[in-house]
Amino acid sequence: MRGLSVLVGFASFALALGGSLPAQAAPAPVRPAAAHVCNQDVRPGQATCFALKRTDVKEPAVLAPGAAPSGLGPSDLKSAYKLGDGGSGQTVAIVDANDDPNAESDLAVYRQQFGLPECSTANGCFSKVNQSGQASPLPDPDSGWAGEISLDVDMVSATCPACKILLVEADSATIDNLGTAVNTAVSLGAKYVSNSYGGGEDGSEATYDSQYYSHPGVAVTASTGDSGYGASYPATGAGVTAVGGTSLTADGSSRGWSETAWSGAGSGCSSSVAKPSFQSNVDTGCDKRAEADVSAVADPNTGVAVYQTYGGSGWAVYGGTSASSPIIASVYALAGAPGASDSPNSYPYAHTDGLFDVTSGSNGSCEASQLCNAGPGWDGPTGLGTPNGSSAFAA
Repeated sequence: MRGLSVLVGFASFALALGGSLPAQAAPAPVRPAAAHVCNQDVRPGQATCFALKRTDVKEPAVLAPGAAPSGLGPSDLKSAYKLGDGGSGQTVAIVDANDDPNAESDLAVYRQQFGLPECSTANGCFSKVNQSGQASPLPDPDSGWAGEISLDVDMVSATCPACKILLVEADSATIDNLGTAVNTAVSLGAKYVSNSYGGGEDGSEATYDSQYYSHPGVAVTASTGDSGYGASYPATGAGVTAVGGTSLTADGSSRGWSETAWSGAGSGCSSSVAKPSFQSNVDTGCDKRAEADVSAVADPNTGVAVYQTYGGSGWAVYGGTSASSPIIASVYALAGAPGASDSPNSYPYAHTDGLFDVTSGSNGSCEASQLCNAGPGWDGPTGLGTPNGSSAFAA
């Protein structure tokens, strides 16, 4: 693990997601060492990305020979989550808004730095399309969403280097456009679709679920948010794996790593989505759908290395549940194709022995303790836990 010594938190946007959070939610503190790269002030029917960029970590424009960038790299994630090889021939789709003109060239730098195989348009590993599935015209560029895109494609590369990457860029950050991009990703053959964005629920979740986010036989993941306790859609979707966040630190344990719930990880109860059958025997404290299901590293203070030049100057350290969603989508890819009629968000509930249980840490105040405090078994910030290999994500 690369050294990251400065304490960092996250920017709060607890009431700016187009829907109100529960009244008991405590606003998250604003700490200036990390900043959201996307505008967090969104209206109903819109979403924001959840990427957090460290502002206190400054890297040289060009690394010295043999130097490593700050932040966790592929070998760290492989070690922490006991991930093996696999995923050859599998396609992980990344859905984001707007265009990152430098996505492919930045990805090449990241993969070369860490000794990963080439993933390019030329060799058929990387492809970028608009929400209609066409190579052009692409949406307008946006430097904030470009940071999100860089984070997403780098995390797929780190977690499943043998996977193909399909980047689908929505015209804008409305749920209708992003959802259309999800449908396009599935129509193009992706069995694993990561969504590192969200917004407040507004009562339209059943419609959005039926139109965009319910794909039997496809693992659709979504970030739970970075404002602490409070639910976010599409993470609360019936067919979605809601991915929370942790702080991940190297230590002297037999695992070699320790994890606690990240204080910024989103969690909570849906106001409209029915409780899924796989949560019927879990004490979530919710009458309806609860998030998260599983989790992975998200704390910017224990963040990941990312390479970004459109809106960035090269190497940076990123966090947010925007990091954990593509990691989990890629672990699904390592586990193999889902059953054709399955809802893969149920898999971890049947294979809890394939997860590291995260039992400490909190993301706020809540009426039902397990919704905002990590503990044995299921809890809101981290769900059932983090990957211990890929077995928990297999059919």
